[in-house]
Amino acid sequence: MSGAAEIALAGRFAEPETFAAAVRAARAAGYTRLEAYMPFAVEGVPEEVAGPSSPVPAAMLIGGLLSGLGAFGLQEWATHDFPQEVAGRPLNSWPAFIPITFELTVLGAALVGLFTFFWTAGFPRLDHRMFAVAGFIRASQDRFFLCIRGDDPLWARTDVRGFLAGAGAEAIEEVGP
Repeated sequence: MSGAAEIALAGRFAEPETFAAAVRAARAAGYTRLEAYMPFAVEGVPEEVAGPSSPVPAAMLIGGLLSGLGAFGLQEWATHDFPQEVAGRPLNSWPAFIPITFELTVLGAALVGLFTFFWTAGFPRLDHRMFAVAGFIRASQDRFFLCIRGDDPLWARTDVRGFLAGAGAEAIEEVGP
């Protein structure tokens, strides 16, 4: 990140109703780069701050298909290079390949999904810039934080500060890089 994306303003709210109203008002005002930190789910907030859809399902589908095709192909290759006639069945008896193909499809999809999740979530991230905000530890107890990022198209420090103050924030802090 560089420039405006490294800065943000975070408002601290004490009541969930005030916080939810502030999130709705921020979205209505045109702010799109919002982050919400809450000790418990507040109705309507996740939908308002939702980002782009996750690539995990598509990656899992592709990973599952590729691993399933790979497992089936490996078994097909093995029967022709190392032929074993069992009970008079043909060498490419595909019903016998189904259990291994299914298991490796599930394994491949799960591993690709796990690693895609870690990659998109930015793990391993041992520190976050919000940890430096005074009182942020209470975000897991009884306070709600609305952060408007500096890479928002409508970003203007004074406008955002005025918006958060008008929305009922009990404290407003700048979030650094």
